Amino acid sequence: MLSVQKFGGSSVANVDRIQKVAERVSRTVERGHRVVAVVSAMGDTTDELIDLLAQVTDRPPDREYDVLVSTGEIVSAALLACALRTRGHNAVSMTGPQIGIHTDGVYRKAKIVKIRADRIREALDAGCVVTVAGFQGINEAGEITTLGRGGSDTTAVALAVALEADVCEIFTDVEGVFSADPRLVPRARKIPRIAYDEMLELATAGARVMQSRAVEFGAKFGVRIHVRSSFSEGEGTMIENVETNGWGEAGMERVFIRGVAHDANQAKITVAGVPDKPGVAATLFGALADERINVDVIVQSATAVDKNDISFTVNRDDLDRAIEISKSASEELGGGEVTADENIAKVSIVGIAMAQHAGVAATMFRTLASHGINIQMISTSEIRISVIVERSQMEEAVRALHSAFGLDAPEGA
Repeated sequence: MLSVQKFGGSSVANVDRIQKVAERVSRTVERGHRVVAVVSAMGDTTDELIDLLAQVTDRPPDREYDVLVSTGEIVSAALLACALRTRGHNAVSMTGPQIGIHTDGVYRKAKIVKIRADRIREALDAGCVVTVAGFQGINEAGEITTLGRGGSDTTAVALAVALEADVCEIFTDVEGVFSADPRLVPRARKIPRIAYDEMLELATAGARVMQSRAVEFGAKFGVRIHVRSSFSEGEGTMIENVETNGWGEAGMERVFIRGVAHDANQAKITVAGVPDKPGVAATLFGALADERINVDVIVQSATAVDKNDISFTVNRDDLDRAIEISKSASEELGGGEVTADENIAKVSIVGIAMAQHAGVAATMFRTLASHGINIQMISTSEIRISVIVERSQMEEAVRALHSAFGLDAPEGA
């Protein structure tokens, strides 16, 4: 049996925790399994590297950015391999390029094109435990690229596909996927099984348990993903195909809203006074897409005759570049001022069955209104409703919605 196990930054935050990860991997090997262990950088290493870079330059070349931040995972992989060797296991560490993860040419947010896993297969066949530096690959020009924050999840699931692994386990600092962040909502429930679509929407909406692209890989190739705690032996959450006819595995008692997610790492940009004519949105959002800047919620409103304001949200990490692009596009279009607001957050409710229940949106909006929380923007899909609110009201909004949709665990549970 082949197991791909991924350990996040909190799981390998220091030497003691790396030793504990080595113990867990060792137990898996002793049960007769072959193991590929994908690791993130230790603790806050990536943030520390980015801070160092900011002390050198405020405009780092994307190539050098990727070269620098990829080193954190390499350190973790090498340390884990050494810890496994002290336990009597033949272990070898490999970088993303060494195991044949080939990406497109985009730095910082590269996408995996293919995996040539011959070298890792040879190591496994030789009886090695392979520890892999997550989050990275190599493009056609032979340059190191990174897969974006949370990219080690994507590395793990993609390897599980390429190697036809029996299981992909994502070890993190929580016991699984919860109905909300348990740090914000103490009575959040652990979800034993969740459908790919629901998990993808939760991840996209801000749930940090897994990177959304990793869930996409799982759904596309049918990889069952087990999210569980690094610090306990309990069962976590299985992400897989969950048959749901609107009621799901729990029968008529199934809660039709699966979870409430939040994302405080959002910013809103408004481009004022753009002409009300075809092609305006295509020019603005096409320019942002060319730079791989993901746009989330969009609102267009008429402010004068033949003039519109366009507001949209982006990840705060992309804000400076998005403002520059928006200003250039506004000038090209004959638009007006470009402004930004970082004091916002996104709050979302998710559930496959919600489309079959009338009044979900009304309940959400009434709940927020009763708590004095103003909605700035709204976005919907078949299984998700997201709202943009003031960041200072985000936590209250999450807790209120969690209760309103009956997701709170019973007292003492």
